[in-house]
Amino acid sequence: MNSLRRQLPVVDAVKALASQIIVWHHMACYGPMSDVAYPLAPAVLDWLYDYGLFAVQAFLVVGGFLAARSLAPRLDATRIAVATAAVPQQLWRRYVRLMRPYAVALAAAIALAWLARVLVVHPTTPPAPTLAQLFAHVFLLQDVLGMEGLSAGVWYLAIDFQLYALLLLTLWVARRLAALGGGDAGRAALILCGALTGASLFWLNRNPALDAWAPYFFGAYGLGILAQWLSTQPRQAGWGAALTLVVLAALAIEWRERILVAGLTALLLTWRGDGAPQWMRSATIAFLARISFPVFLLHYPVYLAVGAVVFKFWPDDPTIHAIGMVATWLLSLGAGTLLYRAVEQPALRRSDAPPMTRPSTVHDVAG
Repeated sequence: MNSLRRQLPVVDAVKALASQIIVWHHMACYGPMSDVAYPLAPAVLDWLYDYGLFAVQAFLVVGGFLAARSLAPRLDATRIAVATAAVPQQLWRRYVRLMRPYAVALAAAIALAWLARVLVVHPTTPPAPTLAQLFAHVFLLQDVLGMEGLSAGVWYLAIDFQLYALLLLTLWVARRLAALGGGDAGRAALILCGALTGASLFWLNRNPALDAWAPYFFGAYGLGILAQWLSTQPRQAGWGAALTLVVLAALAIEWRERILVAGLTALLLTWRGDGAPQWMRSATIAFLARISFPVFLLHYPVYLAVGAVVFKFWPDDPTIHAIGMVATWLLSLGAGTLLYRAVEQPALRRSDAPPMTRPSTVHDVAG
């Protein structure tokens, strides 16, 4: 990661800013604090409500970029062979890495939702989970099975795992095709990922009924993959122009703000960061990027608990509710820091696999 940050400080900047926008988007979407505080800043809360969710597209692009960098940083047959030598083991390791922080966050979500139900009655507070819900969440199948999520954002983990699995499968197919036909595995991987990205951008992503499955989101994820691979090729400007034309064509067929955000993020990631502004290289941005995924996991349970307390004792005071939202943000940063240091950081230290062959870390990909 240190070498990556030296090369691409923009990755940290995207993760840091996108994670903060997502936290505030969820606070704007769910009551009771945003409802009561709304008169104090209606334009800001409306913007967060309407547009904040698009920051997820930045996570998806960064996820694809870093997954490609971890599994096959260049269109190289040797790297692809190493990455796909043991696909089931790769997927299991990925699942375990996701589950470590996710299990803690899920327990926090259930406990703090219970506390919120005890203190207040509000329609946005999740009900007590059923046993079936718990099992579905453990296996990241809640959306596929049409079950209500136990916390805001848990759908992303399921999609992230699906996308990672789809990328691994694509690399494996590219390797097999190259072996059968005597071709180049790198070129086959580029063609297959490009085809999947195009199919998502031009067709699958236009069907909301598919939003529980990876192909719906592979347009954004694939743009990140292509940004990584194409940034290592000669004539980067030409490849950047090609990516731009693909995104513009997809938008011409159907205008989607989420695809615009994904396209802009992918183009940003093709920039190696030489001469990046100093704020992108700051310790604050690096820190916020490191804790972005734990904050993403924990902010909603924290919001439930703080919102319930504030609504219980100051139900009609907009200023107190606005202060409660700021307090939620700060507490989420603190909780994310603790989760990172207690769970993610020790897991990284225990990993003794070579950094370019092991699956990318949770906070690298999942944001």
